[in-house]
Amino acid sequence: MARPAFRAGIGALLISCATMLTGCTDWTAPAAELPTAEVYHHAPSNEVSVATAVPAGTARRLTAPLVADGWFCAQVRRNSDGRAVWCRTSRLTDGWRTVQVAQFLMDDQDQLVWAWFPEPDEPADRDPGDAVTRAAVASLRTAWLKPRLAVATEVDEYYSRLRQRRGEPEADGVASRTWSDRHAGYSYSSLNGLIVSVRGRSVDSWPFGAEHYATTMSAAVGDLLDGGYDCHYPPQQICNRPQSNGSFQVTLHGDQIVSARFSTGSRIEHGRQQHLLTEEFPHGLTFVSAAVRRAVTDRLERSRADGTSFAGVVDGTVVIIDADRAPATGRDFATPLTVQIGAPLLGTLPI
Repeated sequence: MARPAFRAGIGALLISCATMLTGCTDWTAPAAELPTAEVYHHAPSNEVSVATAVPAGTARRLTAPLVADGWFCAQVRRNSDGRAVWCRTSRLTDGWRTVQVAQFLMDDQDQLVWAWFPEPDEPADRDPGDAVTRAAVASLRTAWLKPRLAVATEVDEYYSRLRQRRGEPEADGVASRTWSDRHAGYSYSSLNGLIVSVRGRSVDSWPFGAEHYATTMSAAVGDLLDGGYDCHYPPQQICNRPQSNGSFQVTLHGDQIVSARFSTGSRIEHGRQQHLLTEEFPHGLTFVSAAVRRAVTDRLERSRADGTSFAGVVDGTVVIIDADRAPATGRDFATPLTVQIGAPLLGTLPI
């Protein structure tokens, strides 16, 4: 597939050192990788899970180009050592919804420590590497005043070599390409996308709070069962609802729900809602903390009533609603919705 002129133009201006699999020969570069579980295995360190707008400073400069391009960004949690910033965009093209995220870890001095740009789930005729390149270059060039980012060139080279390896055992998604510059170490693969680790910066205790907006899974599972979900917790974190072909999925820190994603629907006939939310959640959104439940539920009901999407902070809670409204017949319409409450911990799956 031909690459856009955007990538070729940037690639011509950038230089790097890189190798396939074995990594860059500059061994002093920090390892660019997903964090181990140990970064979250610590006692609470003044954990705050109230989501806010991205604060002024480095984090806002990093995210400003993304916001200008239609992304939603927020500081989703913080503690004494660092702050977690999470960004997301969603677009619907020819019936295919593409979701893309970006994650940034800032230290207590408002300096970037680590960033992650996962590949979006693109249709087969689109290149996910292009989307990663655009987001990463736009964001990181605000941190490196004279960037020598090789992102465009390296991603191109990664896919070129990956195509050469097609058919080899475990070729797809396993090989990674690493490089570094004076600012950071970088790693790219189709499995993990682009990971950036900044030189000379670290956060030992990554923020993990979620109590402001979410309950525990053990407290929520009974109500999910009452709503028709097939949910065997522990250890199950994806609960299916056969009668509606729906699902409820959580990310956890211990038993604490960190993020929840579920599907629901809306059917408006003669201006009235025919699909009540109590069909799936007979006791309400009890996985959402009591302090914010009413505000979050009201925001969801507004999207169900008018069939519109939403991405924002509601009462200190990240709320994402992707609404794929069907064409209306008069005042009647149906809308399937995918809803996310909260943002996952940085560097964890699913994103």
